[in-house]
Amino acid sequence: MHAQKTASSPTTTKVPPIEFDLNLTRALVPLKDMSESHLLALLDDAVVEMVCAGQTLFTAGSYDAQHVYLLHGDVSLAVEDGSRTRIKGRSSLFPIAHQQPRQYTAIAETDCSVLRIDSERLDKMLTWSQVADYLQLIISRERDLDEDVDWMMIVLKSNLFFKVPPLNVEQIFSRLTPQVVYAGDVIIRQGEMGDQCYFIKEGEADVTRHSDNKRQHLATISVGRCFGEDALVNETVRNATVMMRTDGVLMRLDKQDFYRLLKEPSVATLALHELEENIAKGIVAVDVRSEEEYSEVHLQQAVNVPLNILAIKSRLLAKDKLYIFYCDTGRRSRAAAHLLAQHGYKTLALENCPQLFTQTGAQQFLKDTHNYVLRDGVAVLGQG
Repeated sequence: MHAQKTASSPTTTKVPPIEFDLNLTRALVPLKDMSESHLLALLDDAVVEMVCAGQTLFTAGSYDAQHVYLLHGDVSLAVEDGSRTRIKGRSSLFPIAHQQPRQYTAIAETDCSVLRIDSERLDKMLTWSQVADYLQLIISRERDLDEDVDWMMIVLKSNLFFKVPPLNVEQIFSRLTPQVVYAGDVIIRQGEMGDQCYFIKEGEADVTRHSDNKRQHLATISVGRCFGEDALVNETVRNATVMMRTDGVLMRLDKQDFYRLLKEPSVATLALHELEENIAKGIVAVDVRSEEEYSEVHLQQAVNVPLNILAIKSRLLAKDKLYIFYCDTGRRSRAAAHLLAQHGYKTLALENCPQLFTQTGAQQFLKDTHNYVLRDGVAVLGQG
């Protein structure tokens, strides 16, 4: 992903997390709909590129699996007939001509800076962030969980779970087992093999390491911190000892339960070739992308219910009607269909969502720019 520094190649640097303009990044689509913790985790692997005038950002026909955002400078999009369209930095909050394979060759008209993000990682982190938002709203409605909301959200933002399919988010807490502990209890011991990790729900613990017959205090950890997670992802011995500093409550996750969380559940789907027939029958298509993405173009008569506010807007759906969910990759829409199906809604996730956003698919399916809203569970033309 890092380009070589030659006269004809852009200069690529890892994004400095402190110097990077987070305010600008928070305005980009769809990054604007991510929580800060997930956005910062995403930017850890992002690349900022300084591009000199005349250099090429990407070429027509290529697959680079990247979201490329123009931060500063001017870029022109060229097609085979030689015509060009100029894009000015900050004039668009969307990635540059994002369709894959690339439909244009992007050439820097001036010195530019661009942000490159791996598209697959962005989609995973975006879905995780928005499913966490969904669950937070669901949890906040449960009066008996009021005291646990903050702690549960800290757990969901742990990078331990970023590898877990977002569809399994509601299962995480059912896999955690509470354990009452007391000051002085040794929870894990350096050098031992382990098959579980722990989250601190209440209390504090000291992390120490023995080396050359000396004990070194590494840290004091408290509510929300996870420890012992290496046992879940690596076959290795404990590299430190954790002893409770105070009485408290831990939530334990066993290795086998973690492995179960890694398996994505099946979701009922609808084949792409059956889509138009079903929409003609009056079945409602639901676009779970952001409002900005939906406003550009969407399926015929589709309504917009962004995944991050699904818990709020789900009350507009009718449980006796069938809904087909879609997005640009299928990840957000599978999550939405699965989450709502758990609460009694009739849902299908559209198969092969990426085909909608190819040049051929867009010409066939994505022709509608009107705004539709849900009324009595069905799509009606909105205002504006």
